[in-house]
Amino acid sequence: MSALLKLALAYDWLTTKLGKIAAWTVLLAALISAGNAMVRYGFDISSNGWLEIQWYLFAATVMLGAPVVLKLNEHVRVDIVYGRLKGHGPVYVDLFGLLFFLLPVMAILAYLSWPLFVSMYKSQEMSGNAGGLIRWPFMLLLPLGFGLVFLQGVSEIIKRICYLKGIFQMDMHYEKPVQ
Repeated sequence: MSALLKLALAYDWLTTKLGKIAAWTVLLAALISAGNAMVRYGFDISSNGWLEIQWYLFAATVMLGAPVVLKLNEHVRVDIVYGRLKGHGPVYVDLFGLLFFLLPVMAILAYLSWPLFVSMYKSQEMSGNAGGLIRWPFMLLLPLGFGLVFLQGVSEIIKRICYLKGIFQMDMHYEKPVQ
């Protein structure tokens, strides 16, 4: 189990690094959006490429940032049940959700999105808009992102099993969202 825990922690490190890239894509998208608006309204110049790069950066934000949300234990859950559990109850609920919901769904989505990427790569598909961008690099974010969430799910499973065995300490504090 020690080797698996080391692997899980190494993957957590990678997830953190990818999360920093995702954070930079937010800033970059905001700067491009502001610059695009200034050029469009100030000089009456526009390009669809600038609009599309914002969408692509948003895709990078979501697909590279999703594993971080899972790692930080900030993902969506059913609060009615989860918030009332004590002791190891939340860990068992997490394991059930990771094994029977997250992993299968991420595997299916990665599997289904891969052929879309391959098709776009082979055809070198371009946006239909004038001045649009090539699409395949950003379509790669779908199978990549789903695969990254899958791997983070495996990491979370390993850490929770180690937590239950008493060989890994986790912060299992859960704060119910304020609404």
